[in-house]
Amino acid sequence: MFAAERRQLILEMVRANGAVSLRELARVVQTSEVTVRRDVRALEAEGLLDRRHGGAVLPGGFARESGFPQKSHLATAEKTAIADLAAGFVEEGEAIVVGAGTTTQELARRLARVPGLTVVTNSLLVAQALAHANRVEVVMTGGTLRGSNYALVGSGAEQSLQGLRVSRAFLSGSGLTAERGLSTSNMLSASVDRALVQAAAEVVVLADHTKLGTDTMFQTVPTDVITRLVTDEPPGHDDRAATELQALADQGVQIAVAGGPGTGAGAGQPVPEVVAADRRGPRRDVPLPGQRRNLAPGGGGSGPQLRTAAPLAEPPGSRVADLAPRRR
Repeated sequence: MFAAERRQLILEMVRANGAVSLRELARVVQTSEVTVRRDVRALEAEGLLDRRHGGAVLPGGFARESGFPQKSHLATAEKTAIADLAAGFVEEGEAIVVGAGTTTQELARRLARVPGLTVVTNSLLVAQALAHANRVEVVMTGGTLRGSNYALVGSGAEQSLQGLRVSRAFLSGSGLTAERGLSTSNMLSASVDRALVQAAAEVVVLADHTKLGTDTMFQTVPTDVITRLVTDEPPGHDDRAATELQALADQGVQIAVAGGPGTGAGAGQPVPEVVAADRRGPRRDVPLPGQRRNLAPGGGGSGPQLRTAAPLAEPPGSRVADLAPRRR
């Protein structure tokens, strides 16, 4: 394929999806990431797209949100490795909330094996993944269906979360930076994600390396509220992703890194690696229930019961890497 043909195809993919990783571009045009990176630089010089470390987005500073069909084919191996590692943080009998997204959908498929689990979600995809799990109770929010990501949003979803207290929230988004935290491209989705965060004592963000350093329109979780980031290992040449990870660690975020490129369910077991920051506890004064209580606002009545949260333990086989906050 000639350079002009490659660049035209790259441009068409970015226009169709809003954001595409270099790895995916290289796979589609059947060339190396080094060549694709050179093509992306040339297209950026012409003002046709913007570079992000690990990928390319539409020009204008903020990536627009891709639809579910496009997202489901991006960074699939990385999402699998992240979901494998994140599932190790969930304990038997726990009550959690899980937000919408393709990465959280992968997590939900693994949570089906956790006995006594209660999962509150606004995602039809998460609920579907757990629908036949006999030992998991699924509680869905109300709200209006947003077809692009199969999530319930709006005031109905937010109101159904009022008065809820669970141990942890597992969320993904469109971008993550140390300066601004987790963000997304849709205002309604951002508002529901903030309500999910308010219900949880600890917040775990699931984001592959292509989202590191990407900033989108609506902030969902400030950095100082994120307890832990579960991500994949950035490529060796991706200095910006490594810098962003260090900046997040400097702000106290605990970082768990799952394997390297190509790890996941189809390529052997990922090598989990937990990067310790300063081991902070929950950052917000959200009291956990001292006894089992009802999920429904107002207490009383029947419904799934919550248990007091246990500390965020590291999954078996994890190792602590040397990435502590830098001294100032």
